[in-house]
Amino acid sequence: MFLFAITDIAYAMGPAPQGGAGQGGAAGMLTSMLPLVLIFVIFYFLLIRPQQKKAKEHKNMIDNLKKGDKIITSGGEYGIIEAVGANTVTVKVAENVKIKYGKPYVAALRATSDED
Repeated sequence: MFLFAITDIAYAMGPAPQGGAGQGGAAGMLTSMLPLVLIFVIFYFLLIRPQQKKAKEHKNMIDNLKKGDKIITSGGEYGIIEAVGANTVTVKVAENVKIKYGKPYVAALRATSDED
């Protein structure tokens, strides 16, 4: 909705008036670029910045995995970490059943109060 308002304002302003030699050239260019700059700023704060923050939190969580952590994988499997390697984790999903996953496939840590 907000984006439509910005484009409507830019359309209503129209092109810069053509004056004498070089008069209003820079101002006209700035006026025509203003909606694009505003759209980029809006996208940055609504999409790019939150995604970067989420990726940073996920990397921090991956770097701090340890034996005994209860996790959920990106495939939806629940398990407990049995071993942590440089790029992999071994997850116990049932009695005598262990699966090795790449670290990036650990989606989240579970709270210890979650049911098993």
